[in-house]
Amino acid sequence: MKRLLVLIAVSMLGCSSSSDAPTTPTTPTETDYFPPLSGNTWETRSLDALQWNNQAKQPLLDYLESKHTKSFMVLVNGRIVIEHYFGDHTASSPWYWASAGKTLTATVTGIAQQQGFLSVDDPVNAYLGNGWTSATTEQENQIKIKHLLSMTSGLQDAGNDDCVSPDCLTFAAAAGTRWAYDNVYVKLQDVVAEATGQTWDSYFSTQLKNKIGMTGAWIQTGDLSIYWSTARSMARFGLLALHNGQWEGQQIVNASFFETATHPTQDINESYGYLWWINGESSFRLPQSQLEFPGSIIPSGPGDMYMALGMNDQKIYVVPSRKMIVIRMGDAADDQNPAISDFDEVLWQKINALYQ
Repeated sequence: MKRLLVLIAVSMLGCSSSSDAPTTPTTPTETDYFPPLSGNTWETRSLDALQWNNQAKQPLLDYLESKHTKSFMVLVNGRIVIEHYFGDHTASSPWYWASAGKTLTATVTGIAQQQGFLSVDDPVNAYLGNGWTSATTEQENQIKIKHLLSMTSGLQDAGNDDCVSPDCLTFAAAAGTRWAYDNVYVKLQDVVAEATGQTWDSYFSTQLKNKIGMTGAWIQTGDLSIYWSTARSMARFGLLALHNGQWEGQQIVNASFFETATHPTQDINESYGYLWWINGESSFRLPQSQLEFPGSIIPSGPGDMYMALGMNDQKIYVVPSRKMIVIRMGDAADDQNPAISDFDEVLWQKINALYQ
């Protein structure tokens, strides 16, 4: 509750929009860069080349270190501008994505639709059969793939976020009428496996992971499958997202799907797409709450930013107007939190100082 109250206070301070964030210099005109699919080669750009404020870098890193960060990266035009590891964490150290990995599941669902295996308008029980929840058959029939993607299934987790067995997935409201942040989305992995006739891990690896040179693995934790990788692999996915699903000329997932996924997909929570968080909207809802708050989620952040956010402050920020990707992995900045915290707001104030 303390965390929620802090978030409310932060949002009210800048609730009009994120348009008050500092104006950034024009991004240098150069070709978009994609790192090779294998090896450690990755082009860099200096702060001086970008005409950024070198004096703001160390205060940013000091803040990150004080907030239990393990890895931090900033990319512009695909090139690494800042890459820093804290403590004994290194470029080769894996870390968990937590709910930031929801965006991987959304992307692979889009690939499966692109390849004709499913449609987001299909009912979930067309693939999982009846009885995958505790709802009645009539209630369950109304839940479509797009409802799992947008957190509007109408199901609730019966007080156990990590449980997605039928006895935990209980009816709360008709599909499409209630937004609630929970882990029922993970059933999409079962849908994709059933639709494609492949295991989730195999389809993910061949259709996404290998095509953009990611490393890492899905680790089963209770009912959930959590992705672990290096910060650079997370940055690779961020680069794919920046280019609307395209990697060095190859369209991995339809741009139209990615465009939909990173914009409001329903009018209950304007700041949520298909498992992506969206900045710069006129209102937002938070995990573990049915309250609506005015303004942008991160007032100091860019208004066109979309985000993959995970428990304990795992972050992918994608900013098309700046051709920028920001990655943060580590322990919780403060107390344990499900996805969003006041850390986001202060972090973007520190990032913005790079431009002043």
